[in-house]
Amino acid sequence: MVKELARGIEAQGRSKSYHRRGLWAIKKKNGGKFPTHPKAAKAEVEAKAPKFYPADDESKPLARRFARRQTKLRASITPGTVLILLAGRFKGKRVVFLGQLPSGLLLVTGPFKVNGVPLRRVNQAYVIATSTKVDVSKVDISKFDDSYFKSAEKKQRTKKGEADFFEDKLEKKKLPADYIANQKTVDAAILGALNDDVKGYLGTRFTLRSGDRPHLMKF
Repeated sequence: MVKELARGIEAQGRSKSYHRRGLWAIKKKNGGKFPTHPKAAKAEVEAKAPKFYPADDESKPLARRFARRQTKLRASITPGTVLILLAGRFKGKRVVFLGQLPSGLLLVTGPFKVNGVPLRRVNQAYVIATSTKVDVSKVDISKFDDSYFKSAEKKQRTKKGEADFFEDKLEKKKLPADYIANQKTVDAAILGALNDDVKGYLGTRFTLRSGDRPHLMKF
């Protein structure tokens, strides 16, 4: 055993230790190089949690695994059901439900000739379904989808001077001819199945007065 002068320091130097251990013979046997052996593949070790964490919270995106499914339609809403709109431009108007679009929104119309409500999309969370039904079997809604209602891209407005500001006139946008034709076709198919009482019912706006109890009403 080699004597140690201090901890980690041997009495013999590197050269004497080299000859004493016989490393020169191993090197000579292998053509002047130490033999190499392929390392065995190590099993993958799971990464351990760090001992220290950053002082500031770092937001990491969460993994979202979900499939988009068709919105479930309420049992009280079927094609031909008269609905009451609760929000939007036509709040309080009564409309006829035609079908559900791929996005889950409801396709409804007044008809336009009766109460001025055109073909439009409505969220079922903002309607009240009534017990009144209309025959809509003759209405073809195959041409109506979500892309049909997407408005054209807004054009960028140029800056106007002070003189142009006072001369500015609001120009009324004209609807496409095919949009008007489709509305007339749908109205004609629905109006044929309506009597005078139903027309009057659809043309009347739904309102609440003092003393009315909505939770006790039957629609």
